[in-house]
Amino acid sequence: MSRIWSMMDVGKRSMMNSQTGLQTVSHNIANRTTEGYSRQNVTFKTNEPVGFGNTRVGMGARPGEITRTNNHYIEKQLEREGNQLGFLDSRSELLGRVEEVYNEQVNKGLNHAMSDVFNAFRELSNNPESLAARTLVKESTHFLAQDFHRVSKQLNEIQNDVDFRLTTKVEEINQLTKEISQLNEKVQVVELNGGVANDERDRRDLLVKKLGEVVNIRYAEGKDGQLTITAGNTAVLVSGFSQRDLYVMSTPKENGKKEGSFEIFYKSMDESTPINVTRQLTGGHIGGLLEVRDQTIESLHEQMNDMAYTMGLETNKIHREGFNRYNQKGEDFFQFSNGIENAAESIKVNQGILEDVGQIAASGAPNSPGDNRIANMLSALQYKPILNQETATADEFYSSIVGKIGIESQRSISAHAAQKDIYNQIKNVRESVSGVSLDEETTKMIEYQKAFDASARIIRAADEMMDTVLNLRRF
Repeated sequence: MSRIWSMMDVGKRSMMNSQTGLQTVSHNIANRTTEGYSRQNVTFKTNEPVGFGNTRVGMGARPGEITRTNNHYIEKQLEREGNQLGFLDSRSELLGRVEEVYNEQVNKGLNHAMSDVFNAFRELSNNPESLAARTLVKESTHFLAQDFHRVSKQLNEIQNDVDFRLTTKVEEINQLTKEISQLNEKVQVVELNGGVANDERDRRDLLVKKLGEVVNIRYAEGKDGQLTITAGNTAVLVSGFSQRDLYVMSTPKENGKKEGSFEIFYKSMDESTPINVTRQLTGGHIGGLLEVRDQTIESLHEQMNDMAYTMGLETNKIHREGFNRYNQKGEDFFQFSNGIENAAESIKVNQGILEDVGQIAASGAPNSPGDNRIANMLSALQYKPILNQETATADEFYSSIVGKIGIESQRSISAHAAQKDIYNQIKNVRESVSGVSLDEETTKMIEYQKAFDASARIIRAADEMMDTVLNLRRF
């Protein structure tokens, strides 16, 4: 009798095992398209057998644990390559915008404006008494100053946009780290109770990879399953259940950064003094944004200021040597508000010249209406090496800037495309290891279904045997 009952117990446990397997299969199928999900498998263990004399009778199987198929090294590599991809993504996108500022094929840019100025001075040298030639000089130089303003303004707009995006990225980091700290707690609760936190760990791994795409991080898992995450070198964002936010604040001008640009700060405790960690954040989207804002664009600002100030200074030197239509000494042709600093943003044509083109000095001596020596010297400035330590003309200097930007942009685009291929390749490897295969899950489903039917037959057979034994008294 007891063995018949044992058969029924074995059949019942076998049915429950099949149900557990089917439940896991359905969970896998339902999460086939869930980002970061790792396929789960049920392992079964043999039940302790029962002894009858010298005979030991097996008592079926029981579920061991439900594990996830996950390769830690692939996950780590995916996070690392995702960090580089995020860096190149931001960098290539911003460099593309910078390239558009200097796109001479679309805009009538500085190169055309400078050529127009020197051609206008050349026309003035041919007709020094012509009001039309003087008006052409005034208009072309005014347009050149305006185009310097345009370039400076558009570069500033890109930097301002970077500040806005830094704010958004920092908010994203804070949300991710907050959820990771909550998942740390859930993982510990589940695993202290003897379970395996498969779904919580999958979600946490996914958030770590997303965090790595935004900023360079270092992370490690303790023996209790808790993750500790550090951004840069010193900003501990997650430690067990605790989480610390990053902040953005505008700061004064310093080397490599303009006035008011945002920087990123960290506080280890609420009452602590904020620590500037901007220079530590060199990877991910934030690293790419900061590099273009503080290095590429700041360098372009310096070059444009140098170019505008030097051209204005050389023009002023020559113009002050001449005489205008009223036989007066020429004044500064261009004016600046603060010397070379922000020269491209502040350069403008002398207001007296804008109001009266007769103020333009074209002759080298008073009372010489046909004298064109100063106009000739101004037009010849086009071919004088005045920039880059007097080794390059204005045209050559500007062309080198445009060429360098184009090369950097194309290299960045190529590097981004190559990195994306590497990232996708590793992602495919991860899917081949941890992803859900519908064919495989369907095979398992049929297997568990058949096992469930067979287990039901065992119970039915045991029930019939029990019925036979109970009816023996009737004979």
